[in-house]
Amino acid sequence: MAVVAGVEAGVRERAERDAYVVRTASEADVPGARAVMLDTVYRDLRSGYVPRWHADIIDPAAAYLEPERCTLLVVERDGEIVATGAVRDRGPAAPPNPRWVADRFPSGSTAQLCRIYVRPEHRRHGLARRLVRELCDFVVRAGGYERVYLHTDPSVPGAEAFWRATAEEVCDERALPGGGQGIVHFEVPVVGLGRPAVAPA
Repeated sequence: MAVVAGVEAGVRERAERDAYVVRTASEADVPGARAVMLDTVYRDLRSGYVPRWHADIIDPAAAYLEPERCTLLVVERDGEIVATGAVRDRGPAAPPNPRWVADRFPSGSTAQLCRIYVRPEHRRHGLARRLVRELCDFVVRAGGYERVYLHTDPSVPGAEAFWRATAEEVCDERALPGGGQGIVHFEVPVVGLGRPAVAPA
């Protein structure tokens, strides 16, 4: 009976996982993606909308769909966008980030992972991990990137632990004099970076 129960649980888990579709966003997905992002900055990050930080949220198409080396992925379930993840083609600016961090991740050769947000009721299904894998695959295909960078707010439940299991810490600003911005900077090790972009066939 335990074996049968285990098999049934595995089938249920696979069906649950297969119910989520990860794909590149289209213009039609922009309102749903924007809603996930805005809900996250208000509910989880508690910063609310701050124009200098979140202009890409207002116009995700201009930020991620139009530039050739950027992308926006969405996760859909039952016709609803429940998670997002993006790549932008610039590194962190200094200020507000430490100068040495900005120098390590220059714009142009740095792919920044951002807006990896999952609605609370859809967490614990491996969606963030799937998004990171797909985004890193995009970075390699795009070519020309040498590093993959991200930062996270450790006050968001589960965020720091997730990234520590996925990426390598570069700078924990909480350890800086005055605590900096209180964020943690990471680099994601990705095989195949630094290749030239492949011309379309």
